[in-house]
Amino acid sequence: MRFRRWSAWAGAVAVVVLATGSTAWAHITTDPATAVKGAGDQVFTFRVPNEEPGASTTSLKLQLPQDHPIAAVDVLEMPGWTSAITTRHLDTPLKTDDGTFSDVASEITWTGGSITPGHYGEFRILAMGLPSDTDTLTFKAVQGYSDGTSVSWIDTGAGAEFPAPVVKLTAAAPAPAGSGSSHHGATATTAAPTAATSSHDSSSDALGVTGIIVGAAALVASAVAILLARRKAPVSP
Repeated sequence: MRFRRWSAWAGAVAVVVLATGSTAWAHITTDPATAVKGAGDQVFTFRVPNEEPGASTTSLKLQLPQDHPIAAVDVLEMPGWTSAITTRHLDTPLKTDDGTFSDVASEITWTGGSITPGHYGEFRILAMGLPSDTDTLTFKAVQGYSDGTSVSWIDTGAGAEFPAPVVKLTAAAPAPAGSGSSHHGATATTAAPTAATSSHDSSSDALGVTGIIVGAAALVASAVAILLARRKAPVSP
């Protein structure tokens, strides 16, 4: 009897652990998970798995960072899906190398498509002008299903049950010391073999001329020797 109770309790715990585990790994993720501060162009791919066995994912709402806005956003077209971008006006215009932006994208909504159970979809955006005054970007998302339910992936912090996709921003790598001169050095290095080749060609030409002169002198000496030998040879009676 005790063994049966223990088995039933263990089975219930296993079900809870499996359910919790599926929630933990089935959240929306972004690739890449890191980007460079102030990057001009960065593609982000949001992977959206469908963890519901009895419903398909039919919509996705993605909220772009509100406190550290992105200057401009383009959406990659997806067969079967329609995207709509909602913008908001900034009280303080955002100044970038590409210009000044007073209105930025605040939310992107995809509808019309379907992600069936056991599959996932990829939603891509091109972010132009990442902020440089923060270390993270949080993209809150709401995943809608064909049965009318939805899951809000908006939690932040360690151990969140429904974590929002987060991108870490890192400082740009400093340019190598003397990077400007290294370019010229590469050019000089490229030109060096040409000079060496020219020198080698000149040396070869000089050696060729010397060889011709030496050969001609040898022929003249041989001819002179033959004539002298003929003069010294005794005349037959």
